[in-house]
Amino acid sequence: MSDDQQRLQDLRKRIDGLDERIQELITQRARCAQEIAAIKHQAGSANFYRPEREAHVLRQVIERNHGPLTGEEMARLFREIMSACLALESPMTVVFLGPEGTFTQTAALKHFGHSVRTLPLNAIDEIFREVESGSAEFGVVPIENSTEGVVNHTLDMFMSSDLKICGEVELRIHHHLLGLGEGLEGRKRIVSHQQSLAQCREWLDANLPGLDRVSVASNAEAARLAAADRTLVAIAGGSASEIYGLQKLVSNIEDEPDNTTRFLVVGKIDTQPSGDDKTSLLLSGQNRSGALVGLLEPLARHGINMTRIESRPSRKGLWEYVFFIDIVGHICDENVREAIGELEREAAFVKLLGSYPRAVL
Repeated sequence: MSDDQQRLQDLRKRIDGLDERIQELITQRARCAQEIAAIKHQAGSANFYRPEREAHVLRQVIERNHGPLTGEEMARLFREIMSACLALESPMTVVFLGPEGTFTQTAALKHFGHSVRTLPLNAIDEIFREVESGSAEFGVVPIENSTEGVVNHTLDMFMSSDLKICGEVELRIHHHLLGLGEGLEGRKRIVSHQQSLAQCREWLDANLPGLDRVSVASNAEAARLAAADRTLVAIAGGSASEIYGLQKLVSNIEDEPDNTTRFLVVGKIDTQPSGDDKTSLLLSGQNRSGALVGLLEPLARHGINMTRIESRPSRKGLWEYVFFIDIVGHICDENVREAIGELEREAAFVKLLGSYPRAVL
């Protein structure tokens, strides 16, 4: 046996030993999770999922990582361990905007891991109703895209729903051109969600100007249609190509290299501070000049950073609007609590949508 062969054999034996130790440690972690579940059951607690705790654990994983795996990859591995352990405590159902293979499903699995039960629904309002009824513990809905802006239907649901925002997910969006077989010859139409068509407009204009573009309900629906018709090509994510048996004809056709979509996790729980949080509010000002300035002044006075503001018609009166605001901090933080107290005196309407951990990755 050569020196190189001996070295390889020694390294493989070492890996086998490390694997055994890793497996034993995962087993010990899982047993700890079972003990936690027993304590919570005895105390009558139904709150097994703690978003702030999971965010804190993942941040620690990233902070102590020194490579060669990236922090993102290391966090993904720990997310799956945490997901499997949580399933031992209490299996969860998470609903998402379907069908199977959408980016919303990818966001749900990124946030909760693959040991939860994910259930696709056809519309955003169905997701809210399913969680409100208790048929699912949490729902995942899109809220905004970095290039195409806000998802208005999600914003509108918060006006009438009592669900709270429990977390957020930021997902880097890669669009692929998918189809049956190889090549683009004989293709007649491009099918995709209208947002994806918009996010790939420049690439399509430059490379496929002669093909008709057809908007459908979702990227996954586009992939399903393309799987039944070779003349179609779909714009969708990598998971859709696997689910529907399609080839990646061209990868990464999005116009913006940093194209990212933000998703919200909605549920019934109050999330405790994680140390790096956001708070979302729904505000309506008095119908007078300078009303918006009056709403924002308490935030500035208390040194609170506002990360987003969107306006939507209130649907209660002509030309009356409500404002959706995201700020940095948790409702338990003194400056946030005091600022919201001032807003409640200044605004015609204030609704706290939730305080939750900022997206870890």
